[in-house]
Amino acid sequence: MEHTYKQFDAELENVRSKFLQMGGLVESQITGAIDGLANGDLELLERVIARESEVNRYETEVDEAIGRILALRQPAAVDLRLMITLTKMITDMERAGDEAEKIARMAKMIHEAGRRNMPAVELWHMAGYVTTMMRQTLDAFARSDAKVAANVVRQDKSVDVEWQGAIRHLITYMIEDPRTITRSIELLFIAKALERIGDHAKNMSELVIYMIKGKDVRHTGVDNVEKEALEN
Repeated sequence: MEHTYKQFDAELENVRSKFLQMGGLVESQITGAIDGLANGDLELLERVIARESEVNRYETEVDEAIGRILALRQPAAVDLRLMITLTKMITDMERAGDEAEKIARMAKMIHEAGRRNMPAVELWHMAGYVTTMMRQTLDAFARSDAKVAANVVRQDKSVDVEWQGAIRHLITYMIEDPRTITRSIELLFIAKALERIGDHAKNMSELVIYMIKGKDVRHTGVDNVEKEALEN
């Protein structure tokens, strides 16, 4: 029986580890896409695009491992919550990787077209927020830290504010100088992708709180999320 428990623990740890590896890869995709946009490093952007298939492979492997555990082990409540959480989190993580790939493709197109003199929209603030959110989401999951997860949910509000500001700035540029329309639309596309990454990080952090506390905090508001996260 002890052997069976040890084997089960090893299987759980393997799934957790694979998810964290997937998350680390997506995080590097996001930072790579933003760095490539900033400095025009086309090789870096190509690597970001190419690694999307690696993210997809992780998603499949984690999904299959969870399926095997559920079929063979019949996990108890706490472990079952971990399995449910991971099943949902890998979808958000894979979609965050998709958004990073979109940013890389758009950045590559911008630089290949020679459109380097772009309107100075505060994309870097947004990028800073979402990369921090992704890192903290992974940290919250790895350490089962509901407080850090709640902080990520709170930060999504700041990303939304930055997104609305980017829209206003870019519309102003397009009205004032129609020659900036193409560049502005490209930057709007990138800003939207960043906003979506923030949403995925928020979704995953809400799932981390469910994993730890057993409470579904989705759609309940930031104040309630923080209250549930801090309760003993």
